[in-house]
Amino acid sequence: MTDMLTRQADESVTTASGLDAWWRAANYLSVGQIYLMDNPLLTEPLAPHHIKPRLIGHWGSVPGITLTYAHLDRIIADRQQPMLFVCGPGHGAAGLNAAAWLEGTYSERHPAVAQDAVGMGELFRQFSFPGGVPSHASPHLPGSIHEGGELGYSLAHATGAAFDNPGLVVACVIGDGEAETGALATSWHAPQFLDPVTDGIVLPILHLNGYKIANPALLARIPRADLDAMLIGHGWEPRHVEGSNPTEVHERYIQVLDEVFDRIAEIRDDTRRGSGPIDPRLPMIVLSTPKGWTGPVTVDGLPVEGTFRAHQVPLPSVRENPEHLAQLEHWLRSYRPDELFTTDGAPAPALRSVNPPDSLRMSANPIAHGRTQIDLRLPEVAEHALEVPRPAEITGEATRVLAGYLRDALRANPHDLLFFSPDEHTSNRLDAVLEATGRRWRAARRPGDDRLTPDGRVFEVLSEHLCQGWLEGYTLTGRHGMFSTYEAFAHVVDSMVVQHAKWLHLAAEYPWREPIPSLNYLVTSHVWRQDHNGASHQDPGFIDHVLSKRPEVARVYLPPDANCLLQVFDHCLRSRGYVNVVVAGKQPALQYLGIAEARQHCAQGLSVWPWASSDLGGGTEVVLACAGDVPTQETLAAAALLRELVPDLAVRVVNVVDLARLFPADRHPHGISDHTYTDIFTPFAPVIFAFHGYPWLIHQLTYRRHGHDRLHVHGFHDNGTTTTPFQMCAMNGIDRYHLALAAIERVPRLDDRIGHLREHLLGLLERAHEHACRFGEDPPEIANWAWGKSIRT
Repeated sequence: MTDMLTRQADESVTTASGLDAWWRAANYLSVGQIYLMDNPLLTEPLAPHHIKPRLIGHWGSVPGITLTYAHLDRIIADRQQPMLFVCGPGHGAAGLNAAAWLEGTYSERHPAVAQDAVGMGELFRQFSFPGGVPSHASPHLPGSIHEGGELGYSLAHATGAAFDNPGLVVACVIGDGEAETGALATSWHAPQFLDPVTDGIVLPILHLNGYKIANPALLARIPRADLDAMLIGHGWEPRHVEGSNPTEVHERYIQVLDEVFDRIAEIRDDTRRGSGPIDPRLPMIVLSTPKGWTGPVTVDGLPVEGTFRAHQVPLPSVRENPEHLAQLEHWLRSYRPDELFTTDGAPAPALRSVNPPDSLRMSANPIAHGRTQIDLRLPEVAEHALEVPRPAEITGEATRVLAGYLRDALRANPHDLLFFSPDEHTSNRLDAVLEATGRRWRAARRPGDDRLTPDGRVFEVLSEHLCQGWLEGYTLTGRHGMFSTYEAFAHVVDSMVVQHAKWLHLAAEYPWREPIPSLNYLVTSHVWRQDHNGASHQDPGFIDHVLSKRPEVARVYLPPDANCLLQVFDHCLRSRGYVNVVVAGKQPALQYLGIAEARQHCAQGLSVWPWASSDLGGGTEVVLACAGDVPTQETLAAAALLRELVPDLAVRVVNVVDLARLFPADRHPHGISDHTYTDIFTPFAPVIFAFHGYPWLIHQLTYRRHGHDRLHVHGFHDNGTTTTPFQMCAMNGIDRYHLALAAIERVPRLDDRIGHLREHLLGLLERAHEHACRFGEDPPEIANWAWGKSIRT
């Protein structure tokens, strides 16, 4: 017995020694990236010309990141455990670059950064350097799905990656500064949504190094009992690793990780046997180590290690200050690089022995590179289409029609498709999906709850950040999904969309990253139909925000009816590498196109609607254009009015589904040529454009087009309240009367009739207003308007 214990102790010391060497090597490589552009192996004394002219990077969180990476590599090797690494402190990317280089993956993906002295020098030089790589974990970094430049999303991404990935462990390092963000604070709810049967395990590692860039970190200052209570209350089982003595910390980390993965194995065994609690507490780690650990203790007489001064570049004036230069050299040599690297710069054999097998390296995990994805098996769109015998005569609910298609898509793809919504799935008329699944819910259930199931495919939680982060993590790892939300509150995730769009754009530069499924939004409950919510729910600006992003990535669609919505969403679910925003109302509305016509119209992105136009004989005098379901209805009503009031007026009606088609061809892949644009909008006729959103967006898209001065856009002017649908349009000038009047006013030959026509149209507008104020609803001739009735009249 004594011999066995002695042998185990010896093995532990050997293991800790190997991990410490790997950790020192990773730290050495990290410091080198921040400071050096030459002399990577310190084969000569450091001189100012070896130092980068601009020092950019963040050292403070690196030692905890590299320590954790090393210890997880041990677990992977010992237990053959597939693992993904998500790093919240994105500014610690120097440590992640170092880890991927030590594992060999970095050199495989970037051959110029080989595992030798020249490659090490290139690893150092390119970091935060012109023509190099950024200081964040951008798509250049093998194994990464999370940049971390903007803090708060790591745990949500890790959770999304774990969904439908049984057998996977997603280790997530969370910085204590990041833990103060709203997005991260709500991400602690993950245990209530992770299914141990179908999902992987998320392992949070809360890194308490005590400081942000200039201030203490809150979670590092509250009593441990309070911190544990918070984490336990969210469903976690925290275990602590803390200290400043490397030997003691290594030994403790080995012990705790073994306990954690024993517990994970137990949870999995219970799941397979169908025993154990339905909602087991998931283990997590709280790692408490000094900020900037192993770096300079003091600089210029001020404490650095263990303070906020270690956050970025601890020695800021190395080129100019000989004392700083000497401190940097002492710091680098303290890692004993001659023990860690061969004379030609390759990692020493002792370091290679710490790495997991090639197929299990975190930096080479194919899940992180989109190489495990599959295509969805999607139903036939035509099977879900509405019959539209004549345009603009029958009504339908576009999102309810889409729901039937999504239900069947889920049935055909029960393990690769998820739906996210902030408590609005039913409100947005997507109920049919719940015929094939339930709402994911692992907390307590009570009689009367509606279709809550522990393995549901619909995730509803009142946090747009969580819905966005979960969906991003899911798509970043090769699966498919959609996020449905009220239009006004899509803005909550504006910044997250920016980060994801940038990731998609940059990831396309690396051939070893496969294009991943698109991020799909269904934006509904939109600005024009907020009959009971009012001004607080009226903001169509999300589409402006998305279209301002890289044209290779950004897509915005405004289908006018249910069949067009089916066509558009089928396209979006099949696409890869985009941010797709689809805006569609959920209220009963007129339907315009049969499925064949909808397919053709959506493929073109915009087209003339001959059935609604009166210029078939040529000589178009005015164009009525529209984008969006409500603007389309009002445009058609305006066209019908003009047929009645000015029968000889040659009107062309144009509908736009794909907003990017309005771009010139050299500004967006979906842009059309000037020749095609002129064919559609005519060379000389004025264009009255009824638009779903803010008018200036259409002007921004078309400002270079010939005849832009003839384009007059009617859209949302931030005039909103609780009112009837038509009055909402009238308040912003996109109603049929304003549109008809705008058309008449811009046809010179009608000048002698304009006074009478204007008085008539404004009178109709006033009567509609009086009716709404008296009866609380729009007059029947507006509420029940249909194209056929109007034309026959």
